[in-house]
Amino acid sequence: MRELAGRLTAVDPDAGAAVQVISYFDRLTESRAGLESLVRGAAVLAGCPARLVDTGRGVRVRVGPDGVRVDDGPPADAGWPAAVLEPGGGPALWLERTASGPSVVDAVILERAAAAIRLVLDRTRGRAPLSPADDPALLETLLDATVPEPTRAHAARRLRAAPGTLVRALASADGRPRVLLGHPDAPPPETALPPGRLGVGPAVAVLDLPRSWADARTALRFTADGTAQDPGPRVVHAEELGGVALLAGLVAPGERPPPDVRALEAAATAAPWLMATLHAVVSTTSQRAAAAAVNVHHSTLQDRLTHAEQLLGWPLRTPEGRLRLHLALTMRHLARP
Repeated sequence: MRELAGRLTAVDPDAGAAVQVISYFDRLTESRAGLESLVRGAAVLAGCPARLVDTGRGVRVRVGPDGVRVDDGPPADAGWPAAVLEPGGGPALWLERTASGPSVVDAVILERAAAAIRLVLDRTRGRAPLSPADDPALLETLLDATVPEPTRAHAARRLRAAPGTLVRALASADGRPRVLLGHPDAPPPETALPPGRLGVGPAVAVLDLPRSWADARTALRFTADGTAQDPGPRVVHAEELGGVALLAGLVAPGERPPPDVRALEAAATAAPWLMATLHAVVSTTSQRAAAAAVNVHHSTLQDRLTHAEQLLGWPLRTPEGRLRLHLALTMRHLARP
């Protein structure tokens, strides 16, 4: 893309700049950047303040051309270049450019920024926040390590979290970030957590939330739906992973899984009971306990293990074989897109 932008710039500077803008916002989208990061990108690329206002969802973000968030500003001007977020809706994203008319590059910035913002809004919210703590824009500001600390401190105050308050970041499968106040000394009980797959970050001071958020997202990758075909823990606490967390760096989400994971998937198509049975084997203290966990007789479990060993091609009743199986089941979760 960079080479293409360079070649286009030599022929048509506006076309080259447009390709660079497209590539920039594609990268932000791939990294799941938040609203403020997207508005900041629009402002810096355009060289003028950018403003996002979505009254229906309770969002207001304004960033200057230097990348600093400054929510206060003059009333919106009808002459500013603007983009809508919904078909038939009013302008919601503006470039505060008054010295000259809109350019082709401005139009591309608005179109790509608005598209990325729509994805974030669809992912994180569908209504106006009931309180500051329910505001994903504030949460994303707190969780974004690239946001200057004074701005994150301002967001923390709006969430009524003092600088010394200990909080945990929660990463859920729906992509919506959450922050849990309290429970600083021990993992929070499941009753305090939202439903669904969830990664729980360690308790940290509120301004260290980006670290807790990164750990929570790693923990989320180790979770399972808790069904017969996807057995495992629905909630994983990052502080309980220890060195196992290093596996997350070895298996890329959505890419071709390791051979042992592919062997598991192939075996599961031939034996629907396989995943739940093997999970019981690695997550209980004995084969009798494993048989009880899947409601079968001990002899039936032995028959299933013999069948599974034939399908997988390695022993399951030795310490080395169980370790290999446990790693394969864990990597199966990590390889999920």
